[in-house]
Formats: sequence, structure tokens, C-alpha cells
Amino acid sequence: MTIHTQEIKIILYSFIGLILFGAFLLLMPFAHNGDLRFIDALFTSTSAVCVTGLIVKDTPVDFTPFGHVVILTLIQIGGLGYMTAVTFMAVMRKQKINHRDRLILKESLNHPGMDGLVHFIKIVFASIIIIEAIGMVLLTLRFWLDMPFGKAAWYGIFHAISAFNNAGFSLFSDNMMRYRGDFVINLTIPVLIILGGLGYIVLLEIYNYRRERLFRISTHTKIVLSMSALLIIIGMALLLSLEWHHAFKSMPLTEKLLAAWFASVNYRTAGFNSIDFSTLTDANLFFSTFLMMTGGSPGGTAGGIKTTAVALALIGVWYTLRGNTHAHIFRRSISPYQINKAYAVIFVASIYVVLSTIILSEVDRLPFLRILFETTSAFGTVGLSTGDGGVLSYSALFSDWGKLNIIVLMLMGRVGVFAFTIIIVGKAVESRIKYAEGKVII
Repeated sequence: MTIHTQEIKIILYSFIGLILFGAFLLLMPFAHNGDLRFIDALFTSTSAVCVTGLIVKDTPVDFTPFGHVVILTLIQIGGLGYMTAVTFMAVMRKQKINHRDRLILKESLNHPGMDGLVHFIKIVFASIIIIEAIGMVLLTLRFWLDMPFGKAAWYGIFHAISAFNNAGFSLFSDNMMRYRGDFVINLTIPVLIILGGLGYIVLLEIYNYRRERLFRISTHTKIVLSMSALLIIIGMALLLSLEWHHAFKSMPLTEKLLAAWFASVNYRTAGFNSIDFSTLTDANLFFSTFLMMTGGSPGGTAGGIKTTAVALALIGVWYTLRGNTHAHIFRRSISPYQINKAYAVIFVASIYVVLSTIILSEVDRLPFLRILFETTSAFGTVGLSTGDGGVLSYSALFSDWGKLNIIVLMLMGRVGVFAFTIIIVGKAVESRIKYAEGKVII
């Protein structure tokens, strides 16, 4: 696929502009309660735009209803992508979309080509409205049992949008811990998260296949669905095996299963929590970083290195160990370039996260494993945290420089590590000079 560096820069700048504008709105006296420093407003705005969910201010307490609306708007625009939202408004006004705008839109949505792009974005918006509306209704009806209808409707709207966009922001100070054993909450929110994290291309393909408009599911969709299911199962098995007699000890069986399911789904993309992650074992915190680094799938609302990159890397390793240079899956060949790109994404992402963790541990002198969990959560735009001892994320204990580090990681995870790195190092210029092959012993 051709990499358009200039278009990627525009996408990055649009995110930065939206973050700064959101921080400015949150700094307005009528948007927050009490004091709000710029770095905390910037952190909150970045977490919302990058659909992460890490918080250094208690969302329901430290922000006013206006502030909640600002955060929710940032989540919705950030989840879709600013340039995509602007383009859609232009389409609705029947304005002509030029070639440059189409290139930007293509990069933003990870769309495979230029054909049918405008039609695709219309379907994307229709899908978002339908899925979020269903989530709003289900959550509103459930919250209505605990609060007046008007408040329940607002909470239903907020949490449905936050869940589908994989943001993890909540209007409850304890997030979803009070609903740990509730079937409606533990099914509705994870399903919204999964649908948002699969990617719009996958959702459209599944829809067309079910309507018999498509006769074969693509290799991309098969990999996304397989990896998503596998990672959720691994996450549940990890939690149940390591926490059965620890964090889950006092829970009844049904609640243990629901808590493991809810946490496993959120490990990958969102940031809602129904358990206190500070009580988890060190082994669980460490292994969960691999799930958070993976994140969601291309073209969706999730961040991270993506399920497809991990899948291609595993396929490459498997066939290399078998001595076979022709990798394939689902009766389709995988090009060496795609596998090498997956290796590169994982390698570079690991460097970013490890360096950030080392810097933070040296600057703020806090436990290494908890910092690693936080930096991985930020890069994967996950939002889960071991907490500051209260209701805030662990990032609340960081210095201003530490918070800025997390801000950069969230932005990097949302834009994409490959795109972010290309902006920094530039696109390689292909040389016409071909050198003789060198032999290296491994």
C-alpha cells in the first residue's frame, strides 16, 4: 500500500488541533469544578480524543455537565477521526470531495483503495448511529432502575458512545465496579467495545456477507475475527487462573466469569473496569501488557499495534521455524513485505513503550511494573490503570513531564505507530542501486 506522508501529517495535525481546542474548552470556568491546570486539561482532552480513558481528574466530580458534553464530543469525533467527520459533513452538504481529501480519508479509515470511498463513509456513519442507538436504549433502560429517567437517558447516551468508541470514560467515579454482577451492563458494554474495535471494513463485510451480497469473507476479516476471539479467550483464562484465589476470591462463580469476560474485553481496547486492578497479581499485570499492546483492529476506534500485525508476525514466526519461506493462512499467501512490516511495527512500538517506562521510572521514581502497565495502557489507548489509590488513574501520580510522556504515547497509539514513525524519520526513497546479497549467520 502506498504511504502518503503528507496526508498522515495532516491527520496527526488534525488530532493535535482537536486536542488543543478540547483542552481550551475544558479550561473554561463553566466546564470544570475547582481548579484545573492546563496539563490536566490537556491530558483529559488527549485521553478523550485518542479514546483512551486514562484520567487525572474525576470525570463526574471535577467536570460540569458542559464539561461532560465536551468530553463526549471529543470522544465521538476522536473515535471516528477528525478528518473523517469533516469529510462526512462536506458530503452531507453535497460538496465535491477532491483527490487530496480522499487520500486523507483513505489513510484515516485504513480503507484499501480510493474506489467507493464516499459511499463507504456514508455506511460507516449509518452503522455508528444504529449501533450506538441500540446501546443507548439498552443502557438507559438498565440505568432507569437506579435513577430518574432523564439522568438514566444521559448516562445511557454517554456510556454507549464511550463504549463503542473504546474510550472507557464513565460518569461513575468507580467506573463499572458497582455493576460487576449485572448481566445487562456486562453484555452491552463489551459488545459495543468489540464492535467498535473490529473496524468499519470488517463490520461492513460481515453485513454484506449476511445479506448474501458477498460470497467470500476476506482474509483480513478472518484474521481480525479469529485474533479478536482468541485474545478475549486468552485474557479470560489468564484472569481466572491467576486471580481465582486472589482478586476473585470472594466473588461467586457467576461474578468471577462476568468480571473475567468484562476485563478481558477491556484489556484490548477500552478502559472500563469492574474490578480494582491494583489488587491483581504482578504476573497478571505483566502478561496483560501484551494484550493491551495488541489493541484492536485497523480502521476501527481502537489503538495499539493491531490484531492483524500480531497475527502476521505469528504466522511469519511459525513458517520461519518450519523452514518454509512461503507463509499463508486461510488458503491465501501472505507477502514477505506484510510480515516484515508487522515485525517492524511490533519492534518500534516496544521500543517506544520500554523507553517511556524507563524514563518515567527514573523521573518519578515509582514502581516499574505499575508504570509499564500505565504506559502500555496509554499506547494501546486502553485506559485501564492500577489507580492512584483513589478513583484516578496511576498517571495522576506522575509529574507534569510524566503526564506529557503519557499524552505523547496516547497520540502515538491513536494515529498508529507506523504512521507516527514515518512522520519522524520520513519515507524511504527507493534506490535504483542493487547490491550483491550478503550472507549473515543467525
